Amino acid sequence: MVLNYIWIAFFIVAFVIALVKLVFFGDFSVFPAMMDSTFSSSKTAFEISLGLTGVLALWLGIMKIGERGGVVNVLSRALSPLFKRLFPDIPEGHPVTGSIFMNIAANMLGLDNAATPLGLKAMEQMQELNTKKDTASNPMIMFLVLNTSGLTLIPVSILVYRAQMGAAQPTDIFIPILLATFFSTLAGIIVTSLYQRINLLNRTVLLALGGACALIAGIIWGFSQLDSETMNNVSTTVANILLMTIIIGFILAGMRKKVNVYDAFIEGAKDGFTTAVRIIPYLVAILVGIGVFRASGAMDMLIDGIKWGVEATGMNSDFVGALPTALMKPLSGSGARGMMVDAMTTFGADSFVGRLSCVFQGSTDTTFYILAVYFGSVGIRYTRHAVACGLLADLAGIISAILICYMFFG
Repeated sequence: MVLNYIWIAFFIVAFVIALVKLVFFGDFSVFPAMMDSTFSSSKTAFEISLGLTGVLALWLGIMKIGERGGVVNVLSRALSPLFKRLFPDIPEGHPVTGSIFMNIAANMLGLDNAATPLGLKAMEQMQELNTKKDTASNPMIMFLVLNTSGLTLIPVSILVYRAQMGAAQPTDIFIPILLATFFSTLAGIIVTSLYQRINLLNRTVLLALGGACALIAGIIWGFSQLDSETMNNVSTTVANILLMTIIIGFILAGMRKKVNVYDAFIEGAKDGFTTAVRIIPYLVAILVGIGVFRASGAMDMLIDGIKWGVEATGMNSDFVGALPTALMKPLSGSGARGMMVDAMTTFGADSFVGRLSCVFQGSTDTTFYILAVYFGSVGIRYTRHAVACGLLADLAGIISAILICYMFFG
C-alpha cells in the first residue's frame, strides 16, 4: 500500500512541477522530457529483465544442484540458531535459510549479479511458507531490509569508478563505506525487529553481532596494511575465487550425492527465465515513476531546498552537493551511479563531495528496485512496513556516511 502511494506521488508531484514550469516560466521542454523519460524508462526496465535472464538461469540452476546435493540443508542447520531469532516464523532447518545466507554473502562481496537470483530464490521459498500470498510476511520484510541496507565488504565497482575518474587513492573510501554500510545494516535489523517485536537481547544474536564487528575490524586492519593497487587486486581476486568455489563446491556435492547435476541445473535454469519475465511489469512501473520524477526537475528542487535549509541554520553545507547520489540510490542504482560519476566529474574525484558521493553509493542499496523485483517475483502487492524499514535503514546509512566522511575527509 505504501509503495502505491509513493508511486502515485511521483507522477502527481512531477506533473504539478512541470505545469508550473510551463505556465509561469515558459519552459516548453519539460513535458516532452517527461514523456521521453516514460519511454526510455520502460525500455530500461525491459533491458534489465532481459539482462537478468541469463544470470538468473545460471544461478538458479546452480542453486538447484546445491539443493539436490544437500549443501543448502547443511547451511540451514548451521545458521538455524541465529536465523530462528531474526526469522522466527521460518521453521528451524528450512532450506530457505541457506538461500538467505548465500544471498547476503554475495551482497557482502559486491557480487550483484549473483546476489539477485539467490535473493529471488529465497523469496520464492519464503512465499511457500506465506499464508497470505499477496501480503509480505515478516521474514520477507526482514530479508528485504537486509538487502536494502546494502552490507558490503568489498565495493569493487566503486573503486574501479574512482580509478577511472583519476582519484589519487581510489581505495581511500574503502573503510568509510565499510563503516557506513555496517551502521545501515545494524539500524535496519533493529528497526525491523522493533516493528516485528523480535527480541535481539539474547546470547545468540549478541554473539553474532559481536562476531560481525570483530570480522569487520579484522578486515579493516588487514586491508589497511596494503597499498591501493594491492588492495584492488586482492579484493577482486578474493571475490571471484569465492564465487567459483561456490559453483565447484555445489557441483562436487551433487556428484557425492549421485545427483545428475546437468539435469538439476537445467531444471533450476528454467525457473530463471520465468522469473525474469514475471518481474518485467513491476520494474516498468517503478522505473517509469522514478524517471518522470527526475525529468520534471523535482529532484533538483529538492536538493536546492535542502541546501537552503542547511545554510539557513548556519551548518556546513559541503555535503549537500553529494546528496543527489544519496537521494537517488533508493530509487535507481544506475541513476545513483550516474550521480556519483557526475559529482566526481564536477567537483573532482578527490574532493569532499566526490568522496562522499562514493560512500553514499556504497552505504545503501536500491530500496524501491529491490521491492519491485523481489516482491514482484512472487506477486506481493501489500508491502506492510517494508518500505518504512528499508528507508529508515537508508537514512541511517546516509547520516553515517556524512559523519564518517567529515571524520575522514572533512
